[in-house]
Amino acid sequence: MEVKPALARLLKERGMTHRELSEKTGIPEGTISRFDKNDRVVIKYMYLIADALDVSIADLFEVRK
Repeated sequence: MEVKPALARLLKERGMTHRELSEKTGIPEGTISRFDKNDRVVIKYMYLIADALDVSIADLFEVRK
């Protein structure tokens, strides 16, 4: 099973950039970029990102079997 962030798709659907999400959440843009690349996941940031995009935390990821 592979779990990957779906942030790029969610941002594209909303016409948002990493910078705009950073401004909306207060999360540094570099941290958002690392999350998007699956390099670093910080639990508290997942809640902020999910809230800003009006999705569940589960929606932030794609699961491939």
